Amino acid sequence: MRSERQWLDWAMEIQAIAQIGLTYSTDAFDHERYTRLRDISTEILAAYTQMPTAVVADLFNNESGYQTPKLDTRAVIVRDGQVLLVHDADGWALPGGWADIGLTLRENVEKEVKEEAGLDAKALRILAIHDRAKHNSPELPWSIWKIFVECEVLGGEFAPNIETSDAQYFALDDPPELALGKTTREQLDLCLSLVGDPGQGVAFD
Repeated sequence: MRSERQWLDWAMEIQAIAQIGLTYSTDAFDHERYTRLRDISTEILAAYTQMPTAVVADLFNNESGYQTPKLDTRAVIVRDGQVLLVHDADGWALPGGWADIGLTLRENVEKEVKEEAGLDAKALRILAIHDRAKHNSPELPWSIWKIFVECEVLGGEFAPNIETSDAQYFALDDPPELALGKTTREQLDLCLSLVGDPGQGVAFD
């Protein structure tokens, strides 16, 4: 029995094959074939999401080069058994976002904490690496790896900004409504467990 998201998996695989082919093929006829494959993947996604094909094409086919997962970094800051969450338009989540080109993982995590929580932080260690498709919702037409990094606070304080409207520490027995595409209760539980027991090592899919 195929999963409900099988159509999305197929569309993503076709798009990845097409993009790799367009990157490395030097034959004009192969370029035409790979372009058609990429168009088919776009049409599949448009048909199932009811989004305009032009919008899907802009979102789905806006990269070049070998297809690899996107990276989403999340900072895990624990104080007295409570974890720091920030609030944006989607809900509450661990501070974080897309990994920026030109920054190391450490620099990216620390930058996100400063931008979203107003805190100066020091990244300590990687706690977990998750394939978003296996843990978070809703489904997205990209392969995304989420990297959870333990951090300590060196100073600073929160101020409302263009990204977040609040930042608070929460006990996991009374969590707020989470932005599940960014952070789930299970991910919070896992990260808190790993912070409390460094001997567990990195959890990854």
